[in-house]
Amino acid sequence: MKPVLAVVVVRDGVLPLGADETVAEAGGAALLVGTGVKEAAGELPSLSTGWLAGNGAFAPGRWARQLAKVLADTERVLLPASADGRDLAPRLAAELGRPLLAGAMRVTGQGAEVARWGGRVCVDLVADGPFVATLQPGVRGSVPAQCQTLDEITLPAADARDVTVVEVLDPEPGTVDLAEAPRIFGAGAGLGGPEAVALLEKVATAMGASLGATRVVTDAGWTGYQRQIGTTGVVVHPELYVAFGISGAAQHLGGLGDPAHVVSVNTDPSCPMTTMADLGIVADAPAVLAELARILEVR
Repeated sequence: MKPVLAVVVVRDGVLPLGADETVAEAGGAALLVGTGVKEAAGELPSLSTGWLAGNGAFAPGRWARQLAKVLADTERVLLPASADGRDLAPRLAAELGRPLLAGAMRVTGQGAEVARWGGRVCVDLVADGPFVATLQPGVRGSVPAQCQTLDEITLPAADARDVTVVEVLDPEPGTVDLAEAPRIFGAGAGLGGPEAVALLEKVATAMGASLGATRVVTDAGWTGYQRQIGTTGVVVHPELYVAFGISGAAQHLGGLGDPAHVVSVNTDPSCPMTTMADLGIVADAPAVLAELARILEVR
């Protein structure tokens, strides 16, 4: 194994968000573990050296013990900060006896850079030796590898107590991680106040969407910092992003990774958000929101 290695959990050939960025951060070296790993390897442009471990259904306790046996000499183990990555990483760090640098923006010479306090502060964490880190998706680029070498391996056996999955429920739009939300309604300063933002959240929920916000809105206290989209917040890649009263400051646009469709509701047809949108509605955002609430019978 390489001194720096990405560990990517694969479910039925599907990669988690941020997988390719994490592999790129590891210099193109990765261990893919799970089901459908061979198919998933073909979806990682930055992968140059890969180890493929078909390991059945996700079992973080057992996997952590298995992986610890093969990663003992790997100095830096990087995982995407996906749901599975965040579940596996602390267990793996404990098995290896190493610190966990969680939610890193990037890996540095001696540790990692992480964002804290709603993205308002960047902190350099220094590790005195090998470590495990989870990397936030959507904040780094990746470079395609010139060639790809793959090696199928079998992880050593290990016993561990794991939870039994009884049922998997879809997350509620209001609580889902914004980085993984398929539909987002963004609240901007043009909504005018916390009451309108609260109404937008209700309308979004009624339409199966999650609430997002600009830094101006979160700094004003109209909603929590966990809803902030931008370079100092969450980077999102939704199928649909509807911006209400958002002019499109560079800080906010930097958080729109790769949305499939963008709709802007704003009185200014020349603002950056409307200019980049697939559909621009030149109208007063609070008025459009009120009409949507009336049609949906949301109060």
